[in-house]
Amino acid sequence: MLSRVTRAAGVGVRLRRACNAAAFLCSQPCMEKCPAAHVVFSRPYSSQKEKLDMSIFPVENIRNFSIIAHVDHGKSTLADRLLEITGTIAKTDQNKQVLDKLQVERERGITVKAQTASLFYNYEGMNYLLNLIDTPGHVDFSYEVSRSLSACQGVILVVDANEGVQAQTMANFYLAFEAQLAIIPVINKIDLKNADPERVEKQIEKLFDISKDKCIRISAKLGTNVEKVLQEVIEKVPPPSVNISDPLKALVFDSTFDHYRGVIANIALFGGEVQKGHKIMSAHTRKTYEVNEVGILMPNEQPTHKLYAGQVGYLIAGMKEVTEAQIGDTLYLHKQPVEPLPGFKSAKPMVFAGMYPVDQSEYNNLKSAIEKLTLNDSSVTIHRDSSLALGAGWRLGFLGLLHLEVFNQRLEQEYNASVILTAPTVPYKAVLSSAKLIKEHGKEEITVINPAEFPDKSSVSEYLEPTVLGTIITPDDYIGKIITLCQTRRAVQRDMMYIDEHRVMLKYIFPLNEIVVDFYDALKSLSSGYASFDYEDAGYQAADLVKMDILLNGNSVEELGTVVHKDKAYAVGKAMCERLKDAIPRQLFEIAIQAALGSKVIARETVKAYRKNVLAKCYGGDITRKMKLLKRQAEGKKKMRKIGNVEVPKDAFISVLKRQSEK
Repeated sequence: MLSRVTRAAGVGVRLRRACNAAAFLCSQPCMEKCPAAHVVFSRPYSSQKEKLDMSIFPVENIRNFSIIAHVDHGKSTLADRLLEITGTIAKTDQNKQVLDKLQVERERGITVKAQTASLFYNYEGMNYLLNLIDTPGHVDFSYEVSRSLSACQGVILVVDANEGVQAQTMANFYLAFEAQLAIIPVINKIDLKNADPERVEKQIEKLFDISKDKCIRISAKLGTNVEKVLQEVIEKVPPPSVNISDPLKALVFDSTFDHYRGVIANIALFGGEVQKGHKIMSAHTRKTYEVNEVGILMPNEQPTHKLYAGQVGYLIAGMKEVTEAQIGDTLYLHKQPVEPLPGFKSAKPMVFAGMYPVDQSEYNNLKSAIEKLTLNDSSVTIHRDSSLALGAGWRLGFLGLLHLEVFNQRLEQEYNASVILTAPTVPYKAVLSSAKLIKEHGKEEITVINPAEFPDKSSVSEYLEPTVLGTIITPDDYIGKIITLCQTRRAVQRDMMYIDEHRVMLKYIFPLNEIVVDFYDALKSLSSGYASFDYEDAGYQAADLVKMDILLNGNSVEELGTVVHKDKAYAVGKAMCERLKDAIPRQLFEIAIQAALGSKVIARETVKAYRKNVLAKCYGGDITRKMKLLKRQAEGKKKMRKIGNVEVPKDAFISVLKRQSEK
């Protein structure tokens, strides 16, 4: 058996020589005994770039699986151990977050991008190809998780033995459950002093209806019991139901941009085979390409002769434009069109923010950088925008605030681009009552993502704001504080349930704009870091919304306008005026900073004028002389204020529009 496998890989002669017998044929599966047998499997981290032959892995020997969990429950550490056990990477102490390749991931200690790795594993005499996808855990990157699951047939659900089931654990479980994937529950970190795997097993049984006998207790850090996880994957995860004899059908589930080779598309093959020289066509763009290279990720690129149905790998086909590789696209052979795969539901942006170059001369460079980054992160939506104060830019839609921060950090680190980001806002809807406006927009209900375009109350029958169903899991000691916090954020309680003796699950309907900026931080500080939070879209509901304008000496500043709930307008307006007072430099005339709802001013701050001491030359004498000088100065200031133009410097905009940490 061994000689058949190795001859197929093109190294049979060398292996037989290594076994010291010219005519020796190995009759038993002795992967451990025969050092020669490791040549095929040790190659990924050697310096050789020989092409692998993937035909030695029939469909029934392929397993595609993903690792899902809450943030910091040990997904990336478990992935490191799996890579080591299968010989994909060498065992060293440096193996930490091997699949987290981005600088932002290593700095923050979180996974942002789902990463793929192909592993070779011998189990009971059979060689298996395991395609592993390590996914993010934070709620803002759930789109990455749902995309990754489309290329899998099973998942490893990792739960921390100390923390137990958290909000995002539940969200990820339901994603996998709805996709009808095989689920392998794994309890990690059993080596910790406070680990309580029995309690976690009871939680899994109660919440997910999975028998506690099926849970595998491991320590990914120490490698305890990790091999059993691999064996469970082979036994429990079904092979992909595909056929090599079908025409080529490949799903693009991720892509990256390389400056030298163009677009590198990560593909899952649902039929047929693909190799260098094949002419392929995109179902989305209808363009034809010639395949330059195919291969698998181990976790670095490893070229192969071909990729076959059921396998996961990468493909380079000379796509030069970032718009050509749409995530969710189907690739097929030029002369053999197929029914496109369903692709993915488009991501629904929850947070919008304006993005402008610090210097307008950098506009084209920033445009190119944003295009390349959105290819790698397709959940970001882009609308062109412009502003009188900040120039030409874009209004970008993100899945959450962490997503926005990570995107901005990646722009700076990977493309050396510095930008001005405006305050985050959420998409509102307005039901129009004016026949003229309905005719102009072609519909009765419009979505408003820029506060400057918020329609006037006179032409609207009602405003709608987005809501989310939030799930909070917390120790019961903090329930009182958390309920108070939720009530101050206009939340409505839907459910409250004990998941064990000490932990409670709360469900609330939140207005999205109340949680988008600083709710998560407030929740963590109130609960000493123990509470976890997850949310999902819950549609729109009617709300008493108003547009708040910021006026400088009576003139509205468009960039500082914001949409707020009527009950919170005064607090928001007062805070904005106070920050502006500190940010705007003093002039020779007085500047009035006002927050207004329509024509009604609700808050005001004043920047005092610089004032020359006109009485310095008066030594004693009649008071009327002094009064005359002061009156003339006051008239001059009044005239100057009428014709004076208040220009808000860019750094003042940045300091005012930045997220307020003091809230």
